[in-house]
Amino acid sequence: MEYVAAHFDLEELLPFREILLYELGELGFESFEEHEEGLSAYIPSDHFNKQALDEMLVPYANQFKWELSFETIPQQNWNAQWESNFHPIVVNEKCSIRAPFHPSFPNTEIELIIRPQMSFGTGHHETTWLMSRRIFGLELKNKSLLDMGCGTGVLAILAAKLGAGPITAIDIDEWSYENTLENNQLNNISGMIVEKGDASLLAGRSFQVILANINRNVLLADMGTYATCLQAGGRILFSGFFVSDVETIRQAAEKQGLIFEGQDEKNNWVVLEFKKS
Repeated sequence: MEYVAAHFDLEELLPFREILLYELGELGFESFEEHEEGLSAYIPSDHFNKQALDEMLVPYANQFKWELSFETIPQQNWNAQWESNFHPIVVNEKCSIRAPFHPSFPNTEIELIIRPQMSFGTGHHETTWLMSRRIFGLELKNKSLLDMGCGTGVLAILAAKLGAGPITAIDIDEWSYENTLENNQLNNISGMIVEKGDASLLAGRSFQVILANINRNVLLADMGTYATCLQAGGRILFSGFFVSDVETIRQAAEKQGLIFEGQDEKNNWVVLEFKKS
């Protein structure tokens, strides 16, 4: 999948930062990177609408100053960037995540081997790290589990290592589907159901635990489906959004009868936990 990167050079990142992140999320931008010069936002090229972006920025032109440039990131360059920046990490002092070309971690209880390719989810992004850390606080033994928007499959694989099962991992992206299958083999995971598609695949199915690390817009659109699929007494983790989105996500979840259980934050990213009574 080819991506478009929108690079904003800003004289002042705050207070425009929160506004810009929200507006870009509304336009379908999927991931963001802050740097000294400002902010970069990434969107699949087939979803990019420059006219919509230009129109969104018009009301802020008299309040803030910026320079905007665009970069097309081909599939092969994206892969190379992943590998060059991918270093082993440790989550919760119990779980290490490394690529096949890294040496093994001898002093952690669980070791995950993840070949990222084009897929999202190596533990390096705050949301994946937050979700991984929060998973250790759940009772997963023999629990049916859904990893929605599985990316590399890292969360589903961690859940399998912690005794969850049966496990279903779903992602709309072909790369993620193939990558999850590959990473299951690397980690000797068998029996996981891996599917390519969206929330429409969930009709008539139910789970005791749901992990949904996607993005704000998808979570809001599919919140009712997730709540319906979650069994009574079940737990669900949401991430893929910012602190500024917490109230919106929480209200949408509670409207579906989900009960707020807590949250964790890292660098303005958040994970929320809910249960179904």
